[in-house]
Amino acid sequence: MAQTTSPARPAARRDRDVSGIRVPRTVGFVAMSGALLAFFVAAGAPTPLLPIYEAEWKFAPSMLTFAFGVYALAMIVSLLVVGSLSDYIGRRPVLIGALALELVSVIVFLFAPSIGWIVIGRVLQGLATGVASSTFGAAIVELAPEGRKRLGAVMSSLATTAGLGIGALFSGLVALAIPAEAATIVWIVLIVLMAAGTVLAFLTPETSTRRAGAVRSLIPRMSIPATVRRLFAATSPTIVAVFLETAFFLGLVPTILAAAFGVTTPIIGGLINFVMFTAATAAAALTGGVHPHQLKIWGNLGVTIGTLLFLGAIPTGAIWLVWASAIVAGAGMGAAFSGSSRGLVPEVKPHERAGLFAAFFTVAYLSFGGSAIIAGFIAAATGVTAMAVGFSIIMAAIALLGLALSIGLFARRPGNRRS
Repeated sequence: MAQTTSPARPAARRDRDVSGIRVPRTVGFVAMSGALLAFFVAAGAPTPLLPIYEAEWKFAPSMLTFAFGVYALAMIVSLLVVGSLSDYIGRRPVLIGALALELVSVIVFLFAPSIGWIVIGRVLQGLATGVASSTFGAAIVELAPEGRKRLGAVMSSLATTAGLGIGALFSGLVALAIPAEAATIVWIVLIVLMAAGTVLAFLTPETSTRRAGAVRSLIPRMSIPATVRRLFAATSPTIVAVFLETAFFLGLVPTILAAAFGVTTPIIGGLINFVMFTAATAAAALTGGVHPHQLKIWGNLGVTIGTLLFLGAIPTGAIWLVWASAIVAGAGMGAAFSGSSRGLVPEVKPHERAGLFAAFFTVAYLSFGGSAIIAGFIAAATGVTAMAVGFSIIMAAIALLGLALSIGLFARRPGNRRS
C-alpha cells in the first residue's frame, strides 16, 4: 500500500488534529480536484475577454500578451517563495490562502476600470495559482484512494487542461450571447466558484504533518530531489514544449487569427482553445495505462505535427488547418503533460512532492510567461505573422528535443533492455 504520510504521525491521528467538521477524504479528493479545475477555468476565461477590453479601452495589442505574461511570472515568484510551504505547515492552510487570494483577484477583474487593473488582477491570480499548482497537486495525490495514488497525478493533469478549455469556451459563449455584459457575468460566476472552493477547503482533511523549517522554506530556491534530477532534466524540454503551446494558443492565437486570417469574433478564439484543451484532456484521460515515457513520446510527436499544421495554415490562409492543429497539438499536449507528471511524482517521497511540483511549474510558467511577453514585443517589431512563424519553429524544435529524450528514457526503462 502506498505511503502518503510522514511516518512520524499516522494518518488517522493527523485527520483528528484540528477540531471541527471534516468531509471524508474521498469527498475532499473530489472537492479539491474541482477547486483546482476552477483555478484554471479562471486562467482560461480572459482569452475571449481581452479583445473586448482592447476594443473598449483602446490599449496597444502588446498589452494582451503582457497581461498573460505577468500572470505566469507572478506564478513563478509564488512557486519559488511558497511552493514548498505546505510541506511544513500542512496542505489545508495553504489551500485556503490560495483560494482566498484567487477570490480577491476575480473581484478585481469584476470592478476593473482599465487594462492596468486587469494586469493587477492577473498578478494576483498568478500568485494564487502558483501556490495552487504545487499545493493542490500534492494534496490531490494524498487524498486519492489508497492504492490509486497515480489517479491523483492524473486528476491534476486533467484539471489543468480541462479548466483552461472550459474557461475559454465559457467566456467565448458569454461574449457571443451578451457581449456588453460578458465580463461582468464571467467574473461573478467565478466569484461564486472560488467562494465555494474556499469553504470546501476548510472542510477538507489535512493530509500532511507539520514539521520545522517553515520560515526557512520561504527562501526562494528550487527543490528537485536528488533521486529524480536526471529524470527531471530529461523531462524539462517536454514541459517547455507543452507550455509554449499553451502560451501560443491562449495568449497569441486570438491576435494571430485577427492579423493573419481576418477573424475577430471572440468566440472563435475561445472555441479553438476549447477544442485544443478538450483534446488534451481526452488524451490524458484515455492513456492512464500507457507508460509515462512512452506517453511523452506520443505527446511530443503530437505537438510537433500540430505546430507544423499551424505553420501550413499561415501562408495558405486555410483556417481548417488551425482547427486541425488545435486537435493534434492539443492531444499531444495532454499526453506529454500527463506523462511528465506521472513519470515524476510517484518517484519522490510524500514530503518532497510540493517542492517537486514547485520546480515543475517554475519551468512550465517561465516558458509560458516569458514566451508570451517576448512574442508581444517581437510582433510589434516584425509583425504578427513573422512572430507566429518564428514561435512555431522554436516550439517544434523543442518538442523534437523532448521526443528524442523521451525515446531514450523509454528505451532504458527497467524490463526493456535488450541483451
